[in-house]
Amino acid sequence: MKSYDCVIVGGGMVGAASALSLAELGLTVAVVERALPQAFDPEQAFDLRVSAISLSSQYLLEQVGAWQQISQWRLCPYKRLGVWEQEISYAEFNSDDIHQSQLGAIIENRLIQLALLEQIDNHDNICLYCPDSLTGFVQHEQGVDIELTRETVKAKLLIAADGANSRVRQLAGIGTTGWDYQQSAMLINVETELAQQNITWQQFFPTGPVAMLPMPGRHASLVWYHHRDEIKRLKNLSLKQLEQAVMAHFPKRLGAVEVVDRASFDLTRRHANQYQKQRVLLMGDAAHSINPMAGQGVNLGFKDVKALQKVIAEAIGNGECWHDLAVLARYEKLRRNDNLLMMSAMDALYASFSHPSLLMKGLRNAGLFIANRAPVLKNKALAYACGL
Repeated sequence: MKSYDCVIVGGGMVGAASALSLAELGLTVAVVERALPQAFDPEQAFDLRVSAISLSSQYLLEQVGAWQQISQWRLCPYKRLGVWEQEISYAEFNSDDIHQSQLGAIIENRLIQLALLEQIDNHDNICLYCPDSLTGFVQHEQGVDIELTRETVKAKLLIAADGANSRVRQLAGIGTTGWDYQQSAMLINVETELAQQNITWQQFFPTGPVAMLPMPGRHASLVWYHHRDEIKRLKNLSLKQLEQAVMAHFPKRLGAVEVVDRASFDLTRRHANQYQKQRVLLMGDAAHSINPMAGQGVNLGFKDVKALQKVIAEAIGNGECWHDLAVLARYEKLRRNDNLLMMSAMDALYASFSHPSLLMKGLRNAGLFIANRAPVLKNKALAYACGL
């Protein structure tokens, strides 16, 4: 039976980054992943699933050697973020205000994963089991025996990075709290009439916001939040009909677009009741899935990665047993409150902008108006969102 310091179930963005960050500490790591993503070709159409990668997440990707490859493929940096409900309340955040060259970058999820997996292929301390999947595990005093579809391996630590419907979390008996938002979001890839403007923006409506994420060249990723029945109706439209609906509903600053592709997903909130159960740790969406309005999902997962690396590095530096249960418990202490704060902030934002009363509408627009004219408060919020 092969033995590793750590086995990570899930080779997506968070799982792959975690493998590299722990291997940097000298740990032996196995990554279990069902399937490899499609290889990159510059002629490929843009993927629908993209992420707004914060500066903090960029630094992590640079640290593990993946950012350099992503930069050679394709990404779209942005300097500004616009938020408004009514035009008079328009608030804009600019990277210059926090002395940074950009606020972040819009990148296809697949390319982030591919770049991380390339680094894994070149790392002597990491073994990739793919295609493979978890069938079960047994914890004991010395570690964890992990049953895969092809063999059984041993580890001192088992990490769940296998998404919101985590199999590891279920088998560990860790429950979740949360709810469905009774809303869906449609992702729409478009070709744009207007040239790239180094800005991402979001306008709020009582039915949910609409957002524009810039992509390289004359392309953009649109996000349309609405009630589930309406998103279902929109999904059944032809591309030309959907294009007409976008032009009618999105702000005029978008300009003319041609719809290339679309997909949709339901909005839910889930938070694991604990991030640690003996020698099992939860990370990323396996631990927390958040309302995507502010695009913080994968950035929170990358914060989890950095926190675990910090905890284990400090334990090794202090001469402690890095996989001692008391050491592993420090990871949850570092991350749970921060994740809960961001989740609660997104829920408050969602509730505020979906409230139909004229009083609430006046208060939230006044809040945006004031925030745009309070540079100290605005810049602190911006730096926090960037992970600085």
